[in-house]
Amino acid sequence: MQPSGARHRVVWFGMSLAVLAFVDRAVIAQAAPLISADLGFDKVMMGTVLSTFLLGYGLFEVPGAWYGDWVGARKGLMRIVLMWSAFTALTGAAWNFASMVVIRFLFGVGEAGCFPIIAKSLTTWLPRRERTRAQGFIWTAARWGGAFTPLLVVWALQFMNWRVAFGVFGLLGIVWTAAFARWYRDDPRTHPDVNAAELALLADVEPAAASHGGVPWGRLLTSRSVLLLTAQYYFLSFGWYFSLTWLPTYLQEHHHLTAGESAAYAVIPLFSNGVGSLFCGFVSPHVTRWTGDESRTRRLMAIAGFLGAGGFLMLATRMSGINATMAMMAVACFFNDWVMPHAWASCMDVGGRHAASVAGTMNLMGNLAGATSTMVGGFLMSQAGGDWNQFIRLLGMVYFLGVPCWLLLDPRTSIDAAAAPTPGIETQPA
Repeated sequence: MQPSGARHRVVWFGMSLAVLAFVDRAVIAQAAPLISADLGFDKVMMGTVLSTFLLGYGLFEVPGAWYGDWVGARKGLMRIVLMWSAFTALTGAAWNFASMVVIRFLFGVGEAGCFPIIAKSLTTWLPRRERTRAQGFIWTAARWGGAFTPLLVVWALQFMNWRVAFGVFGLLGIVWTAAFARWYRDDPRTHPDVNAAELALLADVEPAAASHGGVPWGRLLTSRSVLLLTAQYYFLSFGWYFSLTWLPTYLQEHHHLTAGESAAYAVIPLFSNGVGSLFCGFVSPHVTRWTGDESRTRRLMAIAGFLGAGGFLMLATRMSGINATMAMMAVACFFNDWVMPHAWASCMDVGGRHAASVAGTMNLMGNLAGATSTMVGGFLMSQAGGDWNQFIRLLGMVYFLGVPCWLLLDPRTSIDAAAAPTPGIETQPA
């Protein structure tokens, strides 16, 4: 009997949600000049608005992830998507700085936990050998969703103002939630589309399906693997969030492009992120056959990713033309996403039945890094003689701090196995 392919549908649901998440969060970057002109925001105010989402998202990432571990991926994702869709729509109703800050903070709270709970659903539905490739697909979808959002927003703004556009984008989440609620189940054993052969593939991950609550926070927060995962993700995200926040403004101010031209160029970095994630997902199994160990593969590719991202981002500041500059940024983003699938697959393996909580802890630091770098950018560019290249060089230098994290990281041993009396035996299978 051939295994059924129900587990692949779970990956498709994760990919479509990743697209939706990045579309809804990327809309404001393209609309930022219009919002600033309409509501009278200066650079510091707009930087605060852009980072407020990241602050709410980051602060509530761990509670949102824990909620997913407690109630399961189905209820957790339904709650998350409906809440963030509501505040996406309400962004178009903001009337001043204070209201925009509150709405974007609550939008961040609503979306918090999304990717960790996706990781939990994959931990439940996928055998270990398929996890890195699945994360490659997830992050390819996320990046490409963000990449083409600027073009989509520019097109939409030809027919409606920015307020109506946010309402339209908010409706998309309701459609996704309805389809997900109808098909998805937390436990593959209860799904009618899963046959015995596919259940045999999932035999070692079945205990994760019923594990709600009981997260060992003391062990989790003192685990060296968890701490290193969070540190490397902070350094990875600090530079990457430039593509999602300040890039359209940088292109219009530093390179003097129109809104339409900047939207076209803004596709390039995030598209390259997606290519990097896809490359990572497909190449990792081949690299593992060469290294003989998946942990070595993750370290090798992640270290190369940090070095490449930092080096090429700094090289972008040495370029004189827009095409050469964007080419260097594209290569930096490609290397950035050599890290992403390995980082998230490591959360699944290290976390096991607590995968959402481990991933949420990691993503908390990533989004706090994004909030920090976005506010730093707003501050630097508000100063007399503010230099975009100075800001970008800073982002590039931070990437190099991720290298020692991966040199010391054990990306495969679960926190339950690490605490077991007999080393090397996992008492709680992932």
